[in-house]
Amino acid sequence: MINDQPGLNQLPNELKSAFQELNILKFLRQAGFRKRLGLSCAYLFQLVFVLLFHQRNWFRLLESSKGDSFPGKDAVYRFLNHTGFAWRRFLTSLGTATVQKVDALTSADRDSVFIVDDSMFERNRSRAVELLARFKDHATGTFYKRFRMLTLGWSDSHTFVPLDFSLLSSSKSAMNGTIDKRSHGYKRRQEALLPAPQVIVSMLDRALKAGATASYVLMDSWFTYAPLIGEIVARGLDVIGMVKNDNKRFLIQGQKLSLKELYTAASPVASKKRGILRSIQTELPSGIRVRVVFVRHRSKKNEWLAILTTDLTLTVEDIIRIYAIRWDIEVFFKCIKSLLRLQKEFQGRSYDLLISHSTLCFPATSCWRGSIGKARMRVPLAACFISCATKSVRWIGSLPCNSCWI
Repeated sequence: MINDQPGLNQLPNELKSAFQELNILKFLRQAGFRKRLGLSCAYLFQLVFVLLFHQRNWFRLLESSKGDSFPGKDAVYRFLNHTGFAWRRFLTSLGTATVQKVDALTSADRDSVFIVDDSMFERNRSRAVELLARFKDHATGTFYKRFRMLTLGWSDSHTFVPLDFSLLSSSKSAMNGTIDKRSHGYKRRQEALLPAPQVIVSMLDRALKAGATASYVLMDSWFTYAPLIGEIVARGLDVIGMVKNDNKRFLIQGQKLSLKELYTAASPVASKKRGILRSIQTELPSGIRVRVVFVRHRSKKNEWLAILTTDLTLTVEDIIRIYAIRWDIEVFFKCIKSLLRLQKEFQGRSYDLLISHSTLCFPATSCWRGSIGKARMRVPLAACFISCATKSVRWIGSLPCNSCWI
């Protein structure tokens, strides 16, 4: 862990380089993280940030033999529970700067996308957590106490960078009336009561205003609806998303067809990939021209899935390839929950603490992946050549391309 030392000297060497390259503390200051008395915000931020990689919660650390060398429990919890800190501004600024660094190193032919998805932030055993609501688990059909962690990220199919998120609650939940209405915490609470499509549009506006750029917005079937598609297209972005087989209607020569009827009207696709079945150009009731591609369900061979796009210039193969990038956000959710112990590190009741700790976990994934990549880059070229010469051809074919440098 870290001691009370100034600057970046308290960080491990693996994280110190990431902090310096990404200018994390600079974005923290620009977001208004300041204190008049006591330990600085930079020190407390680094303390909690490093704690994520030790697989130990704050209580266990204070109970250990080194607990006397760390600040008291109240100092950390006051920092995480503060309503005036702009955690969203910090995350969006840091994410946008990371995107610009990554984008400058990638080819112009590579597609960059925004990805929107939600994941459950579970607190099923809690009773007094602020704005906690009951949501239905569609896999089991039962209700649990949780939030909907609606997340916006950027990806180029190799690097995923989180840009923004919101912990959504139920519109019937009651807010804490004692919070200053001018604070960032009050605005986050107001946002938690809004519907998800409205929050998605706001997150995209903030990301575009901060300087993040992408060509497409990828969405799951829970969000691919005509009103949200229209809002995204109005901002100069194209949409690629899965379509749910419900009561949606598509216009073909003046007739309104359901998704099943649209599949019957679609023409078969002559493609080398057997999973691509049919494709058709149609129109949404709002007047937006779209292309719908039907692909075979992997686990249920007799069923099909539908993918919609507003970019009519794409081939059916490109539509499938770009939509496959959406899986990056699922890997991100798995990483922050399993490896960085989101939902388990701090068991606070305040909504501000949930926001602050979640924000700390998001950039931690970028630092973690960056340290792994640099560790691979330390292998010298000569050692890689000798290893390749002595190993089998099958092993050489699986050697990662970033394991040697010149």
